[in-house]
Amino acid sequence: MEWPLQDAKNQFSKVVQKARTEGPQIVTLRGERAAVVLSAADYDALRANRPSLVDDLLSGPAWDEDFAEAVETRTSAPSRGVAL
Repeated sequence: MEWPLQDAKNQFSKVVQKARTEGPQIVTLRGERAAVVLSAADYDALRANRPSLVDDLLSGPAWDEDFAEAVETRTSAPSRGVAL
């Protein structure tokens, strides 16, 4: 079901209840789809078996061994003198 934003604001508890019993509820703004209210169960189903952002970052491509060695062996001193 679609709800104009003002109606969704005024009847939020009804929007949530319908999301729980009838499925996702669409909220419109000036006639355009703006948001979707989902039940917690529907949201959990969407998120199931999906990696988090942290998981995505940690599972990124491995570094090239030469590059990793260059990073490990470089000096931690500044590359040039800094006048303070």
